[in-house]
Amino acid sequence: MNRFIMSVNRRSFLKGTAAGVSILAAPAIISHKALASSGELNFMGWAGYPDLPAKAFPAFEKATGIKVNFTEQPDQEAFFAQTKLSMQTAAYDVVEPTVDRVAGYNANGFVQGWDTSKLAMDNYLPGLADGSAGEMATIDGKRMIVPTVWGTEAMVYSTTDAPTEYGKSSLGDLFDDKFVGKVCLRGHSGLAAMGRWLDAQGKLPRSWLDGYKDEAAMRQLWDIALAEAIKHKANVAQWWKGENDAQAAYRTNGAVIGLNWDSTGFNLRNDGFGFIAPKEGAFAWNQGFVLLSNAKNVEQAHAFAKWVSTAEGSAIWATAFSANAVGKGGIELASEDVKKFYKAAYPGDALQKLWWWPIQDAWFVKLRSEYADKFVAA
Repeated sequence: MNRFIMSVNRRSFLKGTAAGVSILAAPAIISHKALASSGELNFMGWAGYPDLPAKAFPAFEKATGIKVNFTEQPDQEAFFAQTKLSMQTAAYDVVEPTVDRVAGYNANGFVQGWDTSKLAMDNYLPGLADGSAGEMATIDGKRMIVPTVWGTEAMVYSTTDAPTEYGKSSLGDLFDDKFVGKVCLRGHSGLAAMGRWLDAQGKLPRSWLDGYKDEAAMRQLWDIALAEAIKHKANVAQWWKGENDAQAAYRTNGAVIGLNWDSTGFNLRNDGFGFIAPKEGAFAWNQGFVLLSNAKNVEQAHAFAKWVSTAEGSAIWATAFSANAVGKGGIELASEDVKKFYKAAYPGDALQKLWWWPIQDAWFVKLRSEYADKFVAA
């Protein structure tokens, strides 16, 4: 939602026929580095994206000579379970979870830090591998995940009924009385929007981020956000959970503004709607590569991550996921339609102000769902 070891054909001996005797040949001179590299990479990634094996892996192999052996998994729980098994079998070298899951991988000893000297950290767009995103990706001073694709949840707006622009658009617009019966929200991110808006105004007793760290803080802050959000529940024209719900809210159910995925904004771009990052910063998610602690093909793994950070690699990878490129210049290789949408959505310092979803432990997710249900049912 980054990117050279050529394979070496070795024979341990040659057979001669002189006097009918097999003659052991002198070994070829091969570096230790080459011996440690097979010319292949064992990668576990997301199922349901046919352009990965059809386009991304062949492009990587053409660029580096490294073949990708790909195993698909449907979700993050399957990633984690198979990674655990790989600690005994060394079946995989690289896995692609989202950044909020990395702490769990590290706590279980599943991953090792990337050698950033073998990558090209300057390839990444500002705000994607540095700043708060970089802090989440780093544990005990080691870079545990490098980004591959990213996306956002930001403001969809009618260009005629709710016109706005970058620097003016705000999460607070979702709760403006002038939009009664005209807003599209989902429960939990709507509450997070209220919390972040209150935080930006200095109206919370502590930072909104504190609520992701311990239960007492979470209850204190989300109680406040819930109470304020319920006061403006009449604004909601439709709740959404998926892409179809979101699009229907605008096309048929009267919504003129809302907080939605960038895919929704893109799909509505020809229906009189725009998509823009709010001044508080767009909600953002990213996924990336982790290097398993017992990876067999470490050099190839670094080549893989480095390639996906290039303009070409990031464009191919992002296109496969219908998400955003992480590498500088990646967007320039996209279609004109995509480039226009991207540049309009994230102008100025919007990338530096992305608000990455924090790590959300099981206790938090459970409570978050309870608060969202209360908001929707109020």
